[in-house]
Amino acid sequence: MKTLKLKLPCLLFLSLLLSFTTISCNDDDDDVTSTTDNETTIVEDLTINNYLQIATGQVTLYDNDGATISSLSSGDSFYGQDATYLKGATMDYTDNGDGTVTDNNTGLMWQQVPSASNYTWQEAVDYCDDLELSGYDDWRIPSLKELFSISDFNTGWPYINTTYFNLASGEVTKDEQFWSSNYYVGVTVEGGSSAAFGVNHVTGHIKAYAANSNGPIGGKYVRAVRGGTYGTNNFSDNGDGTISDTNTGLMWAQDDDGITLDWEDALAYAESSELGGYNDWRLPNVKELQTIVDYSRSPTATDSENVGPAIDPLFSCTQLPSDVQEAGYDDDYGYYWTGTSAPFTSGEPYYYAWYVAFGRAVNDEGEDFHGAGAVRFDTKDEDGPAGEDAERYYNYVRLVRTIN
Repeated sequence: MKTLKLKLPCLLFLSLLLSFTTISCNDDDDDVTSTTDNETTIVEDLTINNYLQIATGQVTLYDNDGATISSLSSGDSFYGQDATYLKGATMDYTDNGDGTVTDNNTGLMWQQVPSASNYTWQEAVDYCDDLELSGYDDWRIPSLKELFSISDFNTGWPYINTTYFNLASGEVTKDEQFWSSNYYVGVTVEGGSSAAFGVNHVTGHIKAYAANSNGPIGGKYVRAVRGGTYGTNNFSDNGDGTISDTNTGLMWAQDDDGITLDWEDALAYAESSELGGYNDWRLPNVKELQTIVDYSRSPTATDSENVGPAIDPLFSCTQLPSDVQEAGYDDDYGYYWTGTSAPFTSGEPYYYAWYVAFGRAVNDEGEDFHGAGAVRFDTKDEDGPAGEDAERYYNYVRLVRTIN
């Protein structure tokens, strides 16, 4: 077990007399203090709440034009979006005053001020493994699901609470991209077979980046974390067209219905759905939908055992029709809407909504640019403004409900 190391000169005489002997100095059963070789070590366990769902932070209702809506009732247009339900635990952090921040929901401890250096993916892994901060030496690079748990979709730009978490550059720029531990199993345009996922805490996206790029242009930042693993699923096939995840407390539709919709219609479809004897289905928010991404799978996976949509094989994903397959691929899958809105950039209306790409996250030439499992946004309807990526305003729906 990794440890928190504190020098305590006042115990020097004890350590000399009782070298390699454990002395209890703490009433907390979870913490053990020992003195060895003139050094006192406090072993501290963190309790991780795996896989407690965290709210996105979005509390405002929006229409297709990005205008705010004061209130909605069931049956109204745009009812059922993220701010309708406010699902998940409210984000709650403690500034420990020592360069670390504890997430009081997940139990994870985070590096408050990340290094301003740019790293390749492997350099980022090594940096975290070697990091000693505030007495702790068990830091590691976070998984994608851990890193996305601290994303804050209240206003965006940045998509992180800067009261607790510093930006690496100290500025709100699109370059605030942070590596995760998830190496991409597929092939991207930029990284080839050497790509890894990261979270952009200014633009909000999850994308795969070239893992070997370094320097101020290609390199990315990293924010270390410590604690046991957060973000594992425990799926169960209910035998009625639904899948339960007992770790998140969410129930999912096992299949999509093969129909693509714009955002408004996707919200209405989810609200009117009945499946497995339940009528409280809804469109998932962006954090909820990202929980069921399986980052060990991709349509472009180099290992045949991992080829497929980025989701557990218990689920089904509709293949894109042959007339919309990008770049001649015959095994691609679609994007899935979330109920969470987005502005294209700071200060702009919320014309856009977030989606998760369970197939290739393509560029405007139909190539896998950001990786299966990417989280991006696009315009909510056909008459919306042009997006940064190839527009796809008709997407699939993966129904969700909260297990009561």
